[in-house]
Amino acid sequence: MQLPKYSMGIGDRFAHQGIAQLNAFVAARDRGIEIAPVWNKSHREHTIVGSDPADVRRQADSAVAARGWTNPYFVDADHINMTTVDRFLDASDFFTLDVAGRIGKPTDENDLDRFIGRHASLLGGLEIPGIDEPLNLSEPLMRQAAVKYLLAVRKAGEIYRHIAQSRGRGNFITEISMDETDQPQTPLDLLFILAAVSDEGIPVQTIAPRFSGRFNKGIDYVGDVRQFAREFEQDLAVLRFAVERYGLPRELKLSVHSGSDKFSLYPLMYTALRAADAGVHLKTAGTTWLEELIGLAMAGGDGLRIAQDVYRAAFRRYDELCGPYASVIDIDRSALPDPDRVDRWDEAALAGALRHDPRCPAYDRNLRQLLHVAYKVAAEMGDRFTSALDRYADVIAANVTENLDIRHVRPLFLGE
Repeated sequence: MQLPKYSMGIGDRFAHQGIAQLNAFVAARDRGIEIAPVWNKSHREHTIVGSDPADVRRQADSAVAARGWTNPYFVDADHINMTTVDRFLDASDFFTLDVAGRIGKPTDENDLDRFIGRHASLLGGLEIPGIDEPLNLSEPLMRQAAVKYLLAVRKAGEIYRHIAQSRGRGNFITEISMDETDQPQTPLDLLFILAAVSDEGIPVQTIAPRFSGRFNKGIDYVGDVRQFAREFEQDLAVLRFAVERYGLPRELKLSVHSGSDKFSLYPLMYTALRAADAGVHLKTAGTTWLEELIGLAMAGGDGLRIAQDVYRAAFRRYDELCGPYASVIDIDRSALPDPDRVDRWDEAALAGALRHDPRCPAYDRNLRQLLHVAYKVAAEMGDRFTSALDRYADVIAANVTENLDIRHVRPLFLGE
């Protein structure tokens, strides 16, 4: 099983927007760009919403049948580990192995010695096409990297083999995620990680490193965009080098997590991908849920009331909702509007505050981040929320499709 050159992870917390999401991929295909949709949902999201991986499979299959989609598509067991993987084995054909929690954990000294011995040829001045200056690699530097990443990669190998035993080798896509950690990984770190991945025999097709800067949920990149561009270009070069040197899958590409709404980065990524003739996987987690709230607000009436009630509850339960996402949000709590004030807003005011359009004076990045992590509130509303998604399906679907098409697909994959 092979992942196409371009792919996008599309979360859908409440499993109502499959067709609306797929419409953006149909539009891209009509313009000559094939992008594989990857419906993704994590164990945490399933637990909060009360869904099951089989629900994601049914939604994806139903949307594909309804739109007559004949190109590849996938269902991702998002951010799984050994304790959560089993519930995804039957329904998923894409597995994101999240081993960031093992980074920096103690590693056996004998394993370190064997790793350094196997890859001693990297020592010295290593020239990688696409990187201007040779990488000067010493044994202490290699040992330091191995100490940091070797155990994490070993855990990825353990999870991969567990999946392969159930599904059979070659019958699923493997992604390795190391992005949810405090420190960014340098291109040199990425090279050591890929060397270890090769040792483990993992046919990884996409890898998510931690880039510099902040990749907060639902808002634009915070950091030095020029530094990101250099890292991204160098990481692409490292991937090409590792594929040739270690026999990793030729489909191997970078994955950008929490990539939704990183609008300032898309032109840089587009240029780098074109120059390197490289693919990419982008995860737009949470975007669809926010577009549902925007659609409800735009619908007015009880739709607007539901969106306002979600905000009021989220404001009151700030610590509970934000705690699990503390590393990927940056909210100025004192700047959040009072719920009584939001209750007086009309459709345009709430939709304008929530929609990610920095040119709009009403846009509120703090409110948007809070509501991004507040889907638990909507889940607790039960039928009140999901029936509203059905009642206002047309206005919501238009927002979902437009968001993916106009704000993500066109700038990243078409350079528009």
